[in-house]
Amino acid sequence: MKKIYLISSLIVLIGIVSGISFFLIRDASAQIPKDITLVTQDEEKYTFGEDTDTIKLVEFIYTHCPDICPTTTQKMNLLRTDLIKEGVYGEKVQFVTITIDPYRDTPEVLQKYMYNFGLENDGNWIFLTGDQDKIKEEQLKIKQVADTFKFQYRDPGNGFYVHSTFTYLIDEHNKFIKKFPMGEDFNKDKVFEAIMDEF
Repeated sequence: MKKIYLISSLIVLIGIVSGISFFLIRDASAQIPKDITLVTQDEEKYTFGEDTDTIKLVEFIYTHCPDICPTTTQKMNLLRTDLIKEGVYGEKVQFVTITIDPYRDTPEVLQKYMYNFGLENDGNWIFLTGDQDKIKEEQLKIKQVADTFKFQYRDPGNGFYVHSTFTYLIDEHNKFIKKFPMGEDFNKDKVFEAIMDEF
């Protein structure tokens, strides 16, 4: 009986370790496809494949979100202040916010969202949505970017999305470095340390 219990415990342990390894390997190999182009808050095209010298902190939001999204944006803004003090924001680090609700989150709406949070539209915090003239195609592109990092979301029909709760640090080639919780669990000091460790 003890032998069976021991074997069963080992099988469960191997399964857990294998599962963790799978997620670590999957995250480590995640990279946003280079050919995806979305639209910024200034109605300019943004292509992920274009070369940059900056690492990026990526957040997925929708502006009608009542809690987790605005809390994350607020904490990222505090993080931005810390990075400015270190002289790396803009020069070595950019923030990218991607809406999962491009129907409602037009470039104009994203600009208002930035204004409400006191964010300077200086090109260092980029907000992305879809081209309003081909919104169904754009929704698929946004989902493709989200799927890269297994960020899941759906609209249950009431306009309030159910979604994953992670932000992502990616390198200058749009490849995964690390992920962090959203909302109240977003620890700006830990994210700051992870970003500074990259330099």
